[in-house]
Amino acid sequence: MSLLSKKTTIVTGAGSGIGEKTAEMLAAEGANVVLVGRRLEPLQEVADRITASGGAAIAHSADLTVGDQAAGVAAFTLEAYGQIDVLVNNAGFSSKVRSVRYVRPVEWDAVFKVNMEGVYRLTQACLPGMIDRGDGTIITTSSMSALRPGILGGSPYSAAKAAVRAFSHGLNSELRGEGIRATVIVPGEVDTPILQGRPSVPDADARQTMMQPEDVARCIHLAATLPQRTVIEELVVMPSILRDMAAEIAVAMTKTT
Repeated sequence: MSLLSKKTTIVTGAGSGIGEKTAEMLAAEGANVVLVGRRLEPLQEVADRITASGGAAIAHSADLTVGDQAAGVAAFTLEAYGQIDVLVNNAGFSSKVRSVRYVRPVEWDAVFKVNMEGVYRLTQACLPGMIDRGDGTIITTSSMSALRPGILGGSPYSAAKAAVRAFSHGLNSELRGEGIRATVIVPGEVDTPILQGRPSVPDADARQTMMQPEDVARCIHLAATLPQRTVIEELVVMPSILRDMAAEIAVAMTKTT
């Protein structure tokens, strides 16, 4: 039997990158997967690929900067599949301006709405059924910026990812006795579309040493498929080779629009 047979999983940010690979891996383990993101077209492409391979997947468009839409993902999933077993909070967003000297309130708020508020609202909406069954797994993608904040990740992103890391540990502290286990994944540089938003976009040579989306997806897969008696509270993963980022840091220090 597949490790997630008859289980239902929500994956946010599932249209590309880590979320896309995660959705494919969890579906291959027999899970019913709800793919969530802002743009429906890429989500549907992933869902079609999964179903063509014999898996079960539904694409659902939601703007996670809007709290009610984030919470509504849970209602949609319950209507489609009846329960939620695994939630993967993977969607992420960073501001173009990274320096605390120049970032505007609208950018700061947007980063926190996706990376923290959307996670809180969707997680909260999934908890009642999980607690009633005494069984639920919540996996959240944070960032090395949470542990080593700096200009490359940016002030708002570093702060938001640190907040969501604390949120995950808080879930374990509060709810592990109710059958809830929470994992936070803390990756270093990964070659995903979010890099296009950096003030200085890494070139092909820089990306050669980065982790790939499937590397982090395998970490999420591990946390989701371990027996319920075991929880990975935090998993830090880094590229084996660390590259020189001095030139990119210098660009990020300047005011950009």
